[in-house]
Amino acid sequence: MMALYFISITFFLLLCVVLCFVILIQESKTSGLGASFGGDTSDSLFGTSTPDVLKKFTGWLAIAFLTSCVLLSLWTTAIGRPQVPNLNPYSIEKNS
Repeated sequence: MMALYFISITFFLLLCVVLCFVILIQESKTSGLGASFGGDTSDSLFGTSTPDVLKKFTGWLAIAFLTSCVLLSLWTTAIGRPQVPNLNPYSIEKNS
């Protein structure tokens, strides 16, 4: 069970890196990160609708990020919660 948890954490960190990268390669109001690497802002990797594709992809990544963040938070809380033994009130002896 713990191995699955750590694999999920690894995928979450990979999702964070991909989301940051996708956000950084988008064009801003100025010229974007692509121009700082020497690329022409008129050239497009995905065709003419690159901003639309990147906006949709960023939206889906953001939804996946928020969902996985909530699920991992709940899972971490469940792992950290101490196990309470089942105490039967009738089995406790009174010393009176």
